[in-house]
Amino acid sequence: MASLTDPALDRILDFAGEVGLVVLIHNDMDMPFAKAGVEPIYLTQMKALLRRHPKTTIIWAHMGLGRVVHPVQSASAEPTVWNPNQGVIVEGILSDPGLRHVYFDISWDEVAKYILANPEVTRRSAALINRYPDRFLFGSDVVAPRDTTQYYAVFDMYRPLWALLTPEASEKVRKGNYERLFDAGRKRVRAWEQAHKQ
Repeated sequence: MASLTDPALDRILDFAGEVGLVVLIHNDMDMPFAKAGVEPIYLTQMKALLRRHPKTTIIWAHMGLGRVVHPVQSASAEPTVWNPNQGVIVEGILSDPGLRHVYFDISWDEVAKYILANPEVTRRSAALINRYPDRFLFGSDVVAPRDTTQYYAVFDMYRPLWALLTPEASEKVRKGNYERLFDAGRKRVRAWEQAHKQ
């Protein structure tokens, strides 16, 4: 498995950027059960990686969270609550002109649990998405579903969030951003293929 500093990963991301492929990166920003009040161990490396590839469309899966990698905490926060520090980190990436090629995926039920932890957290999350409606995506993230209800479970969990989004932001997060990014990627890939025919 490549680390964030492995040159092989840079080569893959360079190639994706050249060709027009959209990249989805699963990388937790911290280690499991990290100490509160400490910068996430992988955040600096991840931001450096993202900065090295400004021509590559990158979606950061699960907003950098994992099953046991909680949102970034202040020293006084409960480990199960989406702390404002997590929002500050995400907004820092969203507001950085050098990272405008980076997007966040919110599809996973674990992310939904944090965003919906309490009404204030949901309100702050919605406000962030409403400020940056072009930078969030929602999709399916279900392993071996038994039926279609499993596909819709996380979508249904997010009803309190959807209700707080502007109609424009809601449409973009649920489908518009996906269509825009992947349609553009498809066109770029086809153009690259045409330019590199043997």
